[in-house]
Amino acid sequence: MYSIGWFSTGRDEAARDLLTTAYEAIRHGTIKAEIAFVFCSRETGESPGSDAFMRLVESYRIPLVCFSYQKFKAGIPRDEQATVGFPHWRLDYDREVMAGLKTFKPELCVLAGYMLIVGPEMCSRYTMINLHPATPTGPTGTWQEVIWQLMAQKATETGVMMHLVTPQLDRGPVVSYCKFAVRGKPFDSYWHQLEGRDIEAIKQSEGENNALFKLIREEGLKREFPLILSTIKAFSEGRVSVVQSRVLDARGNAIKGYDLTREIDRQVKPA
Repeated sequence: MYSIGWFSTGRDEAARDLLTTAYEAIRHGTIKAEIAFVFCSRETGESPGSDAFMRLVESYRIPLVCFSYQKFKAGIPRDEQATVGFPHWRLDYDREVMAGLKTFKPELCVLAGYMLIVGPEMCSRYTMINLHPATPTGPTGTWQEVIWQLMAQKATETGVMMHLVTPQLDRGPVVSYCKFAVRGKPFDSYWHQLEGRDIEAIKQSEGENNALFKLIREEGLKREFPLILSTIKAFSEGRVSVVQSRVLDARGNAIKGYDLTREIDRQVKPA
């Protein structure tokens, strides 16, 4: 059985919903794999959200490994906490995590609401994938920054992608992606409202309440869970794999990401 490791901070409902969606897909045989373990970077009592997440994991009888990042960080001198770059103590945290997971041999690890940057040693130990709310050629940054850049660029399309986790945020090789248009109905009327207006002024006056901003975000969110699950499915079926940080198709050919647009479109209701 294809073995998956699940990494999450478990801070909110979205983290629980994603785990539930994956668990149900596996239980019903849509994805032929198993979640070998769930790692949570919080421990019981740190927050109601993560406590609920941990209870959910236990209800599914999935092995749960917890190691508190905040408690670990609290033991680090303040001058060391402020170190620029990736400090040695973060490597120490990752080493403790890997030691706690040494009995597991996951073929793929999914970062699903994991709120920490993963260090180089952990990246080398596991094949880890993470979600980024843009196409392979699209903007980097947070999902908010991505949308503002799309609006400033007057983009015609965007998407969602899964990439290999590397020490450089959002810079790992693309594993899979899907695209969707941000033109045509119902987008065009909102683009029309932006004509002649400065994006920075809109950001200050309307912020995330801007209608176009909200619609792009809504359409991206529709595709996030399906892309994560379809990517896991593709890995478990051998349609995509990673060898020495190279993404390969079923024939062993190197690819710049596996295009899952059609597969995702079948699962998503149009705007």
